[in-house]
Amino acid sequence: QVQVVESGGGLVQAGGSLRLSCAASGSIVRFNDVDWYRQAPGKQRELIATITKDGRTNYADSVKGRFAVSRDGAKNTVYLQMNSLKPEDTGVYDCNVEVYLSDDSTWNGWGQGAQVTVSS
Repeated sequence: QVQVVESGGGLVQAGGSLRLSCAASGSIVRFNDVDWYRQAPGKQRELIATITKDGRTNYADSVKGRFAVSRDGAKNTVYLQMNSLKPEDTGVYDCNVEVYLSDDSTWNGWGQGAQVTVSS
């Protein structure tokens, strides 16, 4: 069984930075794609960043140039570095992880979510 734990959320002033972590544990051989989503108050969840199994990254226009997603395969952890934060970045951030397991299967699941609040 795979578990995904997120950490790193919190309260920060506008212009500040936070780093979210999405750590997976289990019989993991490698990560496939990992997506970061954000749900702002009163809005639908949106896809904001992806890191593919090949290490390519993609970003929503709203975060491009400010957010960066990276991966540490040895720690089975994906990070979302968030810089120049704005009040509109406030929301619940969640990672969706797909991993390739030692039994030749794949697993897809979510972290528990991390609240990020940016004050003006």
